Amino acid sequence: MVLDKDTAKKTAELLLQINAIKLKPENPFTWASGWKSPIYCDNRIILSYPSIRNYVREQMGKQVESLYGKPDVIAGVATGAIGIGMLVAEYLGLPFIYVRPEAKSHGRQNQIEGRLEANQSVVVIEDLISTGKSSLNAVDALKSNGANVKGMLAIFTYGFDIANENFKQYGLDLHTLSNYDYLIQQASDTNYIKENQLKTLLEWKSSPSTWQS
Repeated sequence: MVLDKDTAKKTAELLLQINAIKLKPENPFTWASGWKSPIYCDNRIILSYPSIRNYVREQMGKQVESLYGKPDVIAGVATGAIGIGMLVAEYLGLPFIYVRPEAKSHGRQNQIEGRLEANQSVVVIEDLISTGKSSLNAVDALKSNGANVKGMLAIFTYGFDIANENFKQYGLDLHTLSNYDYLIQQASDTNYIKENQLKTLLEWKSSPSTWQS
């Protein structure tokens, strides 16, 4: 769910401005899942633009406070959300931890890096939500270590039905600064994409797992 329409529009504008969102309807990307996609989102590039990362940090920090007050800990999902999660924790003056996709095979074999105590309240920070699988894997790890996960806040979501269903089944609260609908609208309004490209992008959103260019 997007909390603030102005923030959603502004975030979409900034992502397009720095090419964090790459649109190639005519020459699709192939995701790790094997899905063909006319869009690729790399929010980590935000970290290279101080004014934009500060905007995202402030908006995410304010939304965490608005939704959950001040949790005990902010958790970032590795690797994409480590940087932005740490910035949000710094903004709120809170401890930070991050969660690996799986436990290390050496050393202390940690999956969670940083100090987490049983029953501490945690808000999870993500950079991007696609199916939600990796994000919810992090939530499982946190809960297995005794955390009270209050919710998740991400920069951007594609808004796939499968992700919505996954979060619903978990009973986990998900909010995002912006989403695919705002992005496509902004791209269209600013002539970032042409009308035929807009049609392709909308078709893909309706059936991403089976879409072919």
